[in-house]
Amino acid sequence: MSILINSTTLGNIIITTGSVLLLLVLIRKFAWKQLTGIFKAREEKIAKDIDDAENARQQAESYVQKRRAELNAAKDDAAKIIDDAKETGQAQGSKIVADARADAERLKEKANQDIAQNKAEALSSVKGDVADLTVLLAEKVMAKNLDRSAQSDLIDQYLDQLGDA
Repeated sequence: MSILINSTTLGNIIITTGSVLLLLVLIRKFAWKQLTGIFKAREEKIAKDIDDAENARQQAESYVQKRRAELNAAKDDAAKIIDDAKETGQAQGSKIVADARADAERLKEKANQDIAQNKAEALSSVKGDVADLTVLLAEKVMAKNLDRSAQSDLIDQYLDQLGDA
């Protein structure tokens, strides 16, 4: 019985080995090219996907660098615009202050001229009044043929009245 088991087992091994070898020969002859073609196609697809992913990554990095450069340029432009606006504002402020000072100086000069003119008119008016009063005094003195002390008293009295006015 042990020989029978051993021989059956040995026969099974031989048949199995022969079947496997026959199967390998048949696969090699009929299906090996299709199987290797499938594996080759899969390998190429995976390699292509890896290359596409690498290209996409590089393109994304390129876009990121481009956007950073554009952002920095925009920041520089904004800073330049702000600086220009500050300079323009300062220049306009200085111009406004200078114009205001010039206007104030013109107004001051005009006021001084008006004061001088009013003063001249007042002096002219006072001179005219003094001349009229002098003529009036002379008429009174002439009308009253007074002696020297009476004339002096009359003039003093007249000057006192003039000073009160």
